[in-house]
Amino acid sequence: MSVTDKVKSLLRHRAASPAPGQEAVIALAGNPNVGKSTVFNRLTGLKQHTGNWPGKTVDAAEGFFERDGRRLRVVDIPGMYSLTPRSPEEQTAVEFLCAGRADAVAVVCDAGCLVRGISFVLEMAELTDRPIIVCVNLIDEAGRRGIRVDTGRLSALLGMPVVASSAASGKGLGELAACMAKASAGGRRRNCPATYPLPVEEKLRRLASAVAACAGKNAPGVRPRFFALKLLQDDSDPFVRSIADASGMAPEMRERLRSLARECREELAAGGLDGGKLTATVISRRMITAGAICEQCVSKDSGRQRAVSDVRLDRFFTGRVSGRLCMLLLLCLVFWLTIVGANYPSEWLSGVFGRLEPALRSRLDGWGMSSFARGLLVDGVYRVLTRIIAVMLPPMAIFFPLFTLLEDAGYLPRAAFNLDASLCRCGACGKQALTTCMGFGCNAVGVTGCRIIDSPRERLIAILTNSFIPCNGRFPMLTALIALFLTGSVAPPLDSLLGAALLTGLICLGLAASFGASKLLSLTLLRGEPSSFALELPPFRKPRIGSVIVRSMLDRTLFVLGRAAAVAAPAGAVIWLTANVRAGGESILSVICRFLEPAGQLLGMDGVILTAFLLGLPANEIVIPLIIMAYMAQGSLNGLNDAGAVHSLLLANGWTVGRAVCVMLFTLMHWPCATTCVTIFRETRSLKWTALAVLIPTAAGCAVCAAAAALFRMAGMM
Repeated sequence: MSVTDKVKSLLRHRAASPAPGQEAVIALAGNPNVGKSTVFNRLTGLKQHTGNWPGKTVDAAEGFFERDGRRLRVVDIPGMYSLTPRSPEEQTAVEFLCAGRADAVAVVCDAGCLVRGISFVLEMAELTDRPIIVCVNLIDEAGRRGIRVDTGRLSALLGMPVVASSAASGKGLGELAACMAKASAGGRRRNCPATYPLPVEEKLRRLASAVAACAGKNAPGVRPRFFALKLLQDDSDPFVRSIADASGMAPEMRERLRSLARECREELAAGGLDGGKLTATVISRRMITAGAICEQCVSKDSGRQRAVSDVRLDRFFTGRVSGRLCMLLLLCLVFWLTIVGANYPSEWLSGVFGRLEPALRSRLDGWGMSSFARGLLVDGVYRVLTRIIAVMLPPMAIFFPLFTLLEDAGYLPRAAFNLDASLCRCGACGKQALTTCMGFGCNAVGVTGCRIIDSPRERLIAILTNSFIPCNGRFPMLTALIALFLTGSVAPPLDSLLGAALLTGLICLGLAASFGASKLLSLTLLRGEPSSFALELPPFRKPRIGSVIVRSMLDRTLFVLGRAAAVAAPAGAVIWLTANVRAGGESILSVICRFLEPAGQLLGMDGVILTAFLLGLPANEIVIPLIIMAYMAQGSLNGLNDAGAVHSLLLANGWTVGRAVCVMLFTLMHWPCATTCVTIFRETRSLKWTALAVLIPTAAGCAVCAAAAALFRMAGMM
């Protein structure tokens, strides 16, 4: 369900509420990275991780809690820096506020960067006449940096209730809940927004009066002053049209307002305030007002030295040389820990599933199941499913927590900053760096995360190139081949270090291919200039290890594993049928392998390998087991887990270092898995773009493998 559909559903639910006096709707708003998600989870008790990071707050979340005899519905809307929407999610969020369905609005601000938060509060005061509660969050973190906020003084200056909180520890949230309950029963009120230069204020009063007269009793929850300000800035803005639609204005009324807005703009332009200067004046005056307010209620002391330390860290992690070197070293470290740590639990899980198989087979025999059906369920579905769990679960259980720790500590935005310039040179949006990072865990999650990119053109570029990023499902195959053919003769622990370095090199090659494909698309099918965006670098924070482990296991590891298992079970049945159903005396699998042999040889592989990639469409984790099964001419995935035996089997079937490298290159660049393909179609609603998302990495992989195979043949290594 899209964000728009979810918010519309919330509005319908609210409109149909049988006892509106007993339930109130609270909109939870705020800038990104201010702890809004933590406030939401603490208040409602929902263990749901939402936010403005890729894969998190791209959906509208809601929850409930009761306070002072009132049932409060909290709607966690996407984070935004202003009420000028730049993405479908932000527009839907602002439209939700404009619809007047929220009884009160709680705005979460960062105590360490209060000016920006108060500027947003002032803009919110222009939008709505509903009660506004200001939650100054991260107060403990600000205190460690020497920042003190006088919430009483701030409340008096704003004319709104202000609550200091530390959502991570739960401090202040009881008071916030009480304020929400009280404010939701308070009805409408006159919020005090910022004031603008006299000529602008005169035109605003004139327009606001006309808006109030045109809208009449059908006026939505937006104040006439806010609508007048948007009209004055740009009357052709689609957002202005959506507000007019919500108010039910007649066409002649709309035209009258547009004509009056043009007349006011012409008068302002004659005084030196044309369109661009008018918008800049509005924003700067709001920021100046916010700064003047904060100057009276925010003090700084000995935390200055810590702030200087943070600046030095930022210079190091975002430096042209040091930033990129640090990014590579951290990536290498994460992969090394994943490789080393995943081996033993994978072997243990394989052993457990292997010991359970005879019991399952015996139970099915006891039920009188035919040998064909038993083979389909045990040798097909069970073995494929358990193989994927044994191979995927351990590395994901290590990779995702490590990745989340970097996110929680505040490093990932700095990694995105390091990639921003390269993406802009490729004609893409810098936000693609964020979706690229998510692709390392799962390409489907990375594709979903592309919703945060405002421009449809740049969003498509990010979607079409995300499959060049090797996901968690491709890591086991890459690490296995590196260990078998490239580092097998190296003594431990150097073998794992060298393996991590080689894997990092492959990742960099995938990134380069992604950038190259983005550049090609921006010059051909998706031409255009890269857009600008605001990338916030949050302060470095001490990661909450316990919360990170639980969150990464529930939100990412088990979620991705469950989705992979859902496609692996039917895939196991199909694979078993191709290996056991015979046509003309040989299995369908053998026929397919023989048919694909010429293409496989051209790419430096063989028909068996190419067939395994095709049958591995549901999940990349089963490609190596499929290769082993085909080479051993068995009808099911073989339990051959000994590395030496696997190496001998591959060598006996013509594998060399050159062939292993070609297989690794094709693993890096080929069609996305079935789950990602379905996700791409859901995001684009287009068979054309879904097909291109399959063809682009596949064409690149075929070209690279064919070139590598030719070079290896010339060197006598094939």
